[in-house]
Formats: sequence, C-alpha cells, structure tokens
Amino acid sequence: MVESVGDGGGDVWLTFLYRAAEAVSSVAVFGGPAGWEAPGNLMRRLDGTDVWYLTFRVGADLRCTYRLAISDGDGSAVEAEDWQERTADWFTDPLNPATFVFPEDEFLGSDGTVVSLVELPSAPEQPWLAPREDGKRGELVQKLHRSEFLDNERRIWIHTPPGYQPNDEPYPLLVLFDGDVVRGPIPFPTILDNLINAGRIPPMVAVLVDSLTQEVRNRELPCGAAFLEYLTDELLPWVREQYPITTDPARTIVAGQSHGGQAAAFAGLRRPDVFGNVISQSGSFWWSPDDDPEHEWLTRQYAESERQPVRFYLEAGLMERGQTPDYGPSILVANRHLRTILRIKGYDLEYAEYNGGHDYACWRGSLADALIKLAAR
Repeated sequence: MVESVGDGGGDVWLTFLYRAAEAVSSVAVFGGPAGWEAPGNLMRRLDGTDVWYLTFRVGADLRCTYRLAISDGDGSAVEAEDWQERTADWFTDPLNPATFVFPEDEFLGSDGTVVSLVELPSAPEQPWLAPREDGKRGELVQKLHRSEFLDNERRIWIHTPPGYQPNDEPYPLLVLFDGDVVRGPIPFPTILDNLINAGRIPPMVAVLVDSLTQEVRNRELPCGAAFLEYLTDELLPWVREQYPITTDPARTIVAGQSHGGQAAAFAGLRRPDVFGNVISQSGSFWWSPDDDPEHEWLTRQYAESERQPVRFYLEAGLMERGQTPDYGPSILVANRHLRTILRIKGYDLEYAEYNGGHDYACWRGSLADALIKLAAR
C-alpha cells in the first residue's frame, strides 16, 4: 500500500500487509527498507484482526525486492548461517502480483527463485530490458574452459553483436563476472542488443565468466590474484584465438556486482594494461583478507598507489546500509570511501547512488547506464 506523505517532500508511506490464514506469532519482511534482521523487519498485528502490517517512509523512486517469512517461536525468522537453509521457508507476498524471477539453472542444481517486487512511481526507467520487435539480435554461445592456474573448469558465455563478422577489425571487449547468474535476472544479451541497435554503444564482444559455486566465488573473486591471472593469461588469450577482440585497454571493460564489482576494481588496479574501464555495482569494498585486521583493503591499495589510466562507473544503493560479514562499514559507506579516494587521485569517475538495496532488480537497469557512460566515450 502506497500513500503520499503530504508534506511536499516527495516521500511516500510504504506499507507491507499480510493476512494470516491461521494463528501465527510473528511475520517478517526480508529485503527492501525492512532489511534482514529482527526486530526492525517484524510486522505488527492490527488488534482484533488477522491483518499484519509494517510501514516505512521512503522516497518515491524506490525499487526493491523482498519476501515474507512466518515464525512460530521467538518472533524472528530462521537465523541459520547457511543461506539456503535460512531462506527455505521465505515466500512471495500473496497480496503483491509484481514479482522478480531468478531462473532455474540445471548446471548448478538451482530450481529458481521468485521474489516480490516494489517499483514506486518515480523509480528510474529501465528502457533497455525488453526485446524490440524491429531490433537485430546478437548471438550468445556457451563454451567450457579449463584453467590450469585454478585447476577447475567453468562455463564461459560469448555474446557477439548483431551483424558480427569474424573477419572484422577487433571489437571492443566487455568481461562480466557471475555469468551464471546475470544471464537470468539481468537480461544481458537483450540489453546489449538494444544499446547497440540504438547506437548508444559500439558493437562489442562480451565474455561472461561462470562463478561455479558460492564457495568458489567467495574464494576467487575478492581481490583474487590467481583469478586475475587466469583472466589475463589463460581466458582472454583463448577467447582471442576464436574471436577478433581488442587488446587496447581503453576499449576493454571489466564489470561485476558485489564481489564481482570488487574484482573488477582490483583488475583495474593490478592490470590497467588489460582493463582500462571498470564497472562496479555495489562492490564489496568493505572486504579485507583474513590476516588483515583493517577493513577496506582495496581502497587502501588505491590510496597508496599511483593513479592508473582507468575510468570508473561506481554505484551503490541507499539501502545498502546493513552490517557486512566482517562487521565493517556498510556497502554504501565503503563505496563512498572508494569514491572519495578515486576523486582525490584524479581518476575519471562516474559515481551514482540509487534508491534500493543489493538487488539485481536495480542493477539490471543501471548496468545499461554504466555501459553508455564508459563504452560510448
């Protein structure tokens, strides 16, 4: 339920509602302005009714996803450390028909996830997501690539642009992490095709890199020197054997979300001779190695290093204020810190904040914005 605050400031009252079919001790909202922890995300029961509610004052440009959970015990939802176990009983809001879908992935054994979606009237437009009837389409192919450096094999997706010709001059290159995920909640091939067809970015070849499993992802992506060596010395030479792609760092973009955003920024610092453009969406810059007691390791590396010839698109969500796994600064605060360091160092930087959280529903729109900013220049 959305109601105007009425003070001329543009905020609205956003109320989550749930009608309990049977007696319950508590109902929790997970995601969006409710966050992830009790007591702030617990609904209240309207006395004498079976209606539960939770109200927030938010900006009218909010976009977020969420789910509900019922507790029959101490007033909080499941708090298991394992994410799948913790979220097993969460469900979509039965009173909200708007949903956001994470498709199934047979390779990963994932059945897919559906979450509820909030898009308030002033939420930023996302005009590049839907296929256009008159638009030419590129091609997405899946390959397998084995790494001797990392001793594993992963899926790699190669997207070639509409009108691609193997004998053309080398194409600009985009490398995107978490390729196993982004192809679902982010309709990446469609976004690229639409942008290219509209002339907003030049035709480019995109390489989407599989993260394998959550455990492998958490080990390889956060400032992973071995993973970066795999990218530059194994994967990209292998791709160049099959596709005409540039070796010019000024025409090469590396991009990712969360740990992937941090990995992209790490690649820009350590290998600016390969990656001259970085897109980081909600990068996990709070992170530091286990043996380093101080937070924000990568930001400190940028502060202590000479400026590199790298351009940045950096963004974070206004709702990314929650506690991070190592009890460090929030994602929003850590991104603001890196923003400040990059500006002091003189980097070419586009910085943005959106009204939302750590959410593909937001990233899918602003990824197009980031590509336009960096690829079109």
